This record gives sequence, structure tokens and C-alpha cells, in this order.
Amino acid sequence: MEGGKLIIFSAPSGSGKTTIVRHLLGKPELNLAFSVSATSRPRRVKEKHGEHYYFMSISEFKNHIRNDDFLEWEEVYRDNFYGTLKTEIERLWAEGKNVIFDIDVAGGLRIKRKFPEVTLAVFVKPPSVDELKIRLKKRSTESDDKINMRIAKASVELATAPQFDKIIKNYDLDTALQEAYELVTDFIKDQPE
Repeated sequence: MEGGKLIIFSAPSGSGKTTIVRHLLGKPELNLAFSVSATSRPRRVKEKHGEHYYFMSISEFKNHIRNDDFLEWEEVYRDNFYGTLKTEIERLWAEGKNVIFDIDVAGGLRIKRKFPEVTLAVFVKPPSVDELKIRLKKRSTESDDKINMRIAKASVELATAPQFDKIIKNYDLDTALQEAYELVTDFIKDQPE
């Protein structure tokens, strides 16, 4: 596998990484394409297969694991698998794109280890765990139990921040968006083609 650059944004749920990634995808000069992850979790209202995720049954997902089809994968929560299909990256690189990821911390670090020369790994840090909880509740997409699971996981994820190339503190969204744009612009420009 070889092609363009890989730009990873990882963070605990509710940190703002998806908002940052969407903002960057709207900048045509960056030549970015979004890596759609595969998951075994149920589809939420308004989510589309192939756009938000590649939705699979648990057995389909495990079949892909056995066939070594994933660049990285993880069982994030019990029976909720997430992963990046190798074919997804190959497809985007064949289009001449730089690939951007909105991905969990463990998956982001795995990709960084596999492609250290062409990967920028960015950790998005929230103002606080309390603020994360407020943001997740505002989404109204998950039960209190699921939110509590995400909050418990957040403290573990926050501890991995130093393993990333850069940390963006998302205390003010406009500042975080500008910082992300500058980081990605510099990374794409400075890396050899």
C-alpha cells in the first residue's frame, strides 16, 4: 500500500474531532478524502451505509478480521467492532487523495505505527471530562449507560495524548479549527511526494 498522506484525528467521544474533520474536508486545497470506517454497531437514525460507516454484522466483521482485510480494528465496546478496511485506503489513494480519519485512539496509533513517514496523528483534547459529558448528553443519541461507558473510556484515552504527533486543545472551536487547518496544511506541504 502506498499513496498520499494519512491525517488522523483521535479523541474521546464529544471532544470535537468530527467537527474538525468536517471543517477540513471542506477545504479543497488540502485534497482530502474521508476514510469511512467499518463497524458492527447498529446504525443510528440518519446514518448512511458507505457514507458514515460500512455497517456489518458481527459475523461479517469477524470474517474480515480472519481474512486480514483491516489496516486496523478494535472491539471498542462489547460486540461493537470498528476498523479501517485496507480497500478503503487503497481506493482513496488511487484517487490521488490524502486520507483523513476520524478514529478512536487505539486505531489511530496503530495506523501511525504502520505508516510513520506519511502519517500525522492529532489528538483533540476537550476542556474537561465534565464538558465531555455535557456534550454527549446534548447529542441525545445514546442512553445514560452508553454515555457513562464513553466517559469512563475517556480518561484512559486522555492518557494516550502524548503518543500523538500534535495535541489540539478544543477549548474554543474557532481556534481549534484554525490550528487544525494550519497543522494539516504544513504537514501536506512539508512531506515529500
